[in-house]
Amino acid sequence: MWDFEHGIAGKDFDISYTLPSACAAALKADAADIGIIPAAAYTTVPDLTILPDVAIAARRSVRSILLISKKPVESIETVALDTSSMTSVALTKVLFEKWFRGNPRYESMAPDLERMLVDHDAALLIGDPALKVDRSRFITYDLAEEWIALTGKPFVFAFWAVRTVALNPASGLDLSQIFQSSRDHGLEPSSLDEIVREWSAKLDLPDGVVRSYLQENIYYHLDQDCLEGLELFYRYAQQCQALPSAPAVRFLESARPIAK
Repeated sequence: MWDFEHGIAGKDFDISYTLPSACAAALKADAADIGIIPAAAYTTVPDLTILPDVAIAARRSVRSILLISKKPVESIETVALDTSSMTSVALTKVLFEKWFRGNPRYESMAPDLERMLVDHDAALLIGDPALKVDRSRFITYDLAEEWIALTGKPFVFAFWAVRTVALNPASGLDLSQIFQSSRDHGLEPSSLDEIVREWSAKLDLPDGVVRSYLQENIYYHLDQDCLEGLELFYRYAQQCQALPSAPAVRFLESARPIAK
């Protein structure tokens, strides 16, 4: 969002902020034209086109998507799910069915780790709460790291999608370039310095923890390797009945911008 928040691209867009799941709901309801959506939402929101080469992905441990357990994974019988991310819930189910060889009972709960673990063997925790967990107290499984070790492919958590009916070449906006440039400008050293200062204060985490998360754990490109990982996830999730069948992955092929 760097260029949109610093006056470079924002003038051409009406911007609102919400959870990725709510972005997907807004696209489905025709209340928004562009949104950063969880990868799983692509299976439930019809007629979307993906902006190329911009993603929230992981090529190693991600640190913010954790299965936190009181016992080894092969002994887990009950899992409390933080349902903030449909994608992470589906990934949890795929990992259990395909590799962990378990069939736990799942229950959705608010992301309060202590309460989640009162009556459950393990808990799926997502986002800021996961980053702040004292991992020395529990057995923890980083779900991106598990996926990569088992498949050899990166994991894609989210990407930018556009309602196809809103695309209009006459508006003169090159959406692909706009969003890729914003990503690139946000990753410049001076931009990262500003982001780290802001979010380390908000999260009450050391600067170094936030910086390493942004620079080492998150991968911001939807390249060929990530695309193969995404399509494999869709196939496995459908086989496990964790998600509906996904439509073919469709990218914005040229400068076909959005109607204003």
